Amino acid sequence: MLDAHTHLFPPRVRQDPARYATPAEPVYSAMYGTPNARTVDAEGLIRAMDEEGVDRAVTFGFPWSSEDTARMHNDYVLEAQTRYAGRITGLACFDPLKPWAEREAERALDAGLRGLGELAVYTAGFDDPALARLAALGGLCRERDLPLVVHVNEPIGHDYPGKAPLTIREIYALVRALPRTRLVLAHWGGGLFFFQTLKKQVPEALAGVYFDTAASPFLYRPQVYDLAFRILGPDKVLFGSDYPLIKPGRYFREMEEAGLSADALRMIKGDAAAAVFRFDNT
Repeated sequence: MLDAHTHLFPPRVRQDPARYATPAEPVYSAMYGTPNARTVDAEGLIRAMDEEGVDRAVTFGFPWSSEDTARMHNDYVLEAQTRYAGRITGLACFDPLKPWAEREAERALDAGLRGLGELAVYTAGFDDPALARLAALGGLCRERDLPLVVHVNEPIGHDYPGKAPLTIREIYALVRALPRTRLVLAHWGGGLFFFQTLKKQVPEALAGVYFDTAASPFLYRPQVYDLAFRILGPDKVLFGSDYPLIKPGRYFREMEEAGLSADALRMIKGDAAAAVFRFDNT
């Protein structure tokens, strides 16, 4: 079983979250800057994987605005990937809008991380400058045949910390700015996949795009699994738990409620992610 969306935090951040909850990091402060925030280190992730029957996990940190903090966090993810080779696959994470973003991306990929993600623009939409930055980072991934995971969310519904002010038009613009990039849109792509049913343009634009299920139990009814498989096909949906936010078991109960077939469960729980992240080649 493969989990395509988890998060790790270094012990120094977990032990003193208030130290990093500065005015320069407003999103971290809102999401993680309190002692009761759910975070986990590498050892905690491995324990949870063992308890939940997860064989391998893709993991990343947080899109810090500070280059030094992003570098420290990415180094920790790389250390976890090395220590738990074959079980943890790490991606590099940072604020993609910062002028140093490409430098950190190249450094982290050269060091051995296996892609970029979960990159996020939390406080603004995907305007032209943001799309240009993400397109450049997507180009790095494309050149190296590595995946790019981007945070998107549904444009309507309830508010919560970390919900970005995105529109469907902006999410679609992101997809079109990243042709030929192996792109994973987190959190069901903010619902973009529903537009796969349009006859023109959108199906072609989404041909190389994948969607993960992160935070689905908080956002969508269980029927979303069956709808997504019928609209996208079984190879485009990746199980991602967003652990430690939610344990995998909760997703699996909802998949059962949705009535997914054994073949569909096999794809979503591992085969699709293995193809996207090239697990057989690492």
